[in-house]
Amino acid sequence: MLNGAEDEEKWLAEGIAGIQHNAFYMHRALDSSNLKEVLKYSAQMLSELRTSKLSPHKYYELYMRAFDELRKLEMFFKDESKHGVSVVDLYELVQHAGNILPRLYLLCTVGSVYIKSKEAPAKEVLKDLVEMCRGVQHPIHGLFLRSYLAQISRDKLPDIGSEYEGDADTLKDAVEFVLQNFTEMNKLWVRMQHQGPGRVREKQEKERSELRDLVGKNLHVLSQIEGVDLEIYKETVLPRVLEQIVNCKDDLAQYYLMDCIIQVFPDEYHLQTLETLLGACPQLQPTVDIKTVLSQLMDRLSNYAQSSADVLPEILQVEAFAKLSNAIGKVIEAQVDMPAVGAITLYVSLLTFTLRVHPDRLDYVDQVLGACVKKLSNIPKLEDSRAIKQVVALLSAPLEKYNDIVTALTLSNYPLVMDHLDNGTKKVMAMVIIQSIMKNNTRISTSDKVEVLFELIKGLIKDMDGADVDELDEEDFKDEQNSVAGLIHMLYNDEPEEMLKIICTVKKHTMAGGPKRLPFTVPSLVFSALRLVRQLQGQEGDIVGEEVPATPKKIYQLLTQVIEALSTVPSPELALRLYLQCAEAANDCDVEHVAYEFFTQAFVLYEEEIADSKAQVTAIHLIIGTLQRMNVFGVENRDTLTHKATGYSARLLKKADQCRAVYACSHLFWVDGQDGIKDGERVFLCLKRALRIANAAQQMANVARGSSGPVTLFVEILNKYVYFFEKGSQQVTGAAIQGLIELINTEMQSDSATPDTASDAFLASTLRYIEFQKQKGGLMGEKFESINL
Repeated sequence: MLNGAEDEEKWLAEGIAGIQHNAFYMHRALDSSNLKEVLKYSAQMLSELRTSKLSPHKYYELYMRAFDELRKLEMFFKDESKHGVSVVDLYELVQHAGNILPRLYLLCTVGSVYIKSKEAPAKEVLKDLVEMCRGVQHPIHGLFLRSYLAQISRDKLPDIGSEYEGDADTLKDAVEFVLQNFTEMNKLWVRMQHQGPGRVREKQEKERSELRDLVGKNLHVLSQIEGVDLEIYKETVLPRVLEQIVNCKDDLAQYYLMDCIIQVFPDEYHLQTLETLLGACPQLQPTVDIKTVLSQLMDRLSNYAQSSADVLPEILQVEAFAKLSNAIGKVIEAQVDMPAVGAITLYVSLLTFTLRVHPDRLDYVDQVLGACVKKLSNIPKLEDSRAIKQVVALLSAPLEKYNDIVTALTLSNYPLVMDHLDNGTKKVMAMVIIQSIMKNNTRISTSDKVEVLFELIKGLIKDMDGADVDELDEEDFKDEQNSVAGLIHMLYNDEPEEMLKIICTVKKHTMAGGPKRLPFTVPSLVFSALRLVRQLQGQEGDIVGEEVPATPKKIYQLLTQVIEALSTVPSPELALRLYLQCAEAANDCDVEHVAYEFFTQAFVLYEEEIADSKAQVTAIHLIIGTLQRMNVFGVENRDTLTHKATGYSARLLKKADQCRAVYACSHLFWVDGQDGIKDGERVFLCLKRALRIANAAQQMANVARGSSGPVTLFVEILNKYVYFFEKGSQQVTGAAIQGLIELINTEMQSDSATPDTASDAFLASTLRYIEFQKQKGGLMGEKFESINL
């Protein structure tokens, strides 16, 4: 047919030139009202449309040139005064044109005028024209000719209320005309695929696709006919159109025309003819993209259901869900080669329809999930990424609809669908579930539901078969585990017994998480348990019996087991922090022996597991800070713990760290608001010890540098002196503060001192504070007067 784009452009140019040339002479004949010449040149002009050298796209350009001229010709034919021939005679006259294609274009043009003249019933003229057009069987020529017929007749159909309405059967005639034109056009369109060699099939399909609207316009015209009500649509239009669609056995035509039906006819009609429409689906070619067609149908029906409250009873009456579900099952059964993604997409659409139309019917939702499980069970391993994406969409839909994972947890088939996902996608889905819970602030309040939930998200809380946790992206892994940690806080019940069951369920699952996960999940579990401990505050730790199974004692035992698991990970620093948190909780609940036990565990960890010097510094300050806040200990226990903390402080690796830890210990002997913990003597001993260490550090710095180092440690100790002096410690006197200031000044003025702006600023700020207190007056002012700066 075609030898190249350049040849085609040349043929198109020749065709346009031929139309313009003959149109020029036709115009001259029109101006002179010479009917014979008009018919001659118009026929020659229309003969250009007989070419077979152009693609549909190029042929359309040629057709539009001729179409513009035909409109001018029609205006001439309307005016009998110009050509002097009656429309009846003119209708006969144009049938003498030499070639059939020009003859039929002229016949249609005059036919339009003939109908408007009302000298013959519209139905007769239209019937004549649609039959005459059978004479052109070339696919492209015939399609454009019939498209022209549809164009000139659409406003002249004998519709109800139309000026061309005739006897009682005219509506039937109008419908019959459009249906006949549609049928013939579809046959021509389908026949196009058999034109030319097989190697250009892809190009032919593209060209055919460009012509689809010519055929589809007939269905649009049918939908616009006023007299086509539900009954006529149901009895005549839909069966005839579906018969043509099924019988043509062409996948492109079947897909496009099914889509056309859904788009152009009213939703109410679809609902009332659902069985008929769905009955055609399994009969379509296996290559038809039926999933998209059905998806669009369900989408339209669900939108229709939500458009008015009156529609829902109608949908229930026609049993739309059952019919759609049944049809989808038949389509999947009929199309044995349908890929998994196609089948799952259908179930996604059905589920979306169900959630929008029947949100209260969880049994319907579970039924759709069950059907999907059945389909997936026939697939050994789901590997198609698009199919996996659709399964995720299927599982996400209930979460998005109900905004409540608790509802999804009641669906028996939900976990079974998840089981068909690969490990990576299970984790993605688990993240979707967790994000849904966090976003909607959903509280999971029973241990049974927690059990189901943790089964769903097991991909995040333990290593799956064949998965290597070391291969995971570090950032992704952290995000996942932080999400699980956040989730644990959403598992809560006000009833202590049920809450303890929840904690035990979480413990069972998270303890299997492996060494990399425990540092993320254990803290959340610990704080969840501590919240319960505080809730039970006041109950004796030794209460036993079936009546009160949730006791602080049980929870403390559970906490010890959980934190011990961290010691083996190893994450000793984290374990130590958690032991100290537990000690604080025991302090708040006034349980001394438990608090002492947790401190003992913390000290054991410090001694045996924490070797890094920086980690030791952080740990000892945490121990000191926590111990300072404790008020549950008796004198003996407190002395034991304080002695240990002070001893550890003095044994830190670096002198500066020793100094700071030792002066921090001074706060263990002076705690405001607690009678009996104001031991000025031991405070002063700590400060003097810190001063000795600072002095040793200064001397070592002098030796190392050959010059005097910064005096920051001395200034820090000075601040502690001032703090305890203000608090009223008898041992920390104004003279001691003044002596320390003089020592600092001596060090700073030394010839070998290294200038240090930070230390200078720190000292200046401290001295300004002392001066401020002196000037403030009152008792405190008098106290500070003893310090001479």
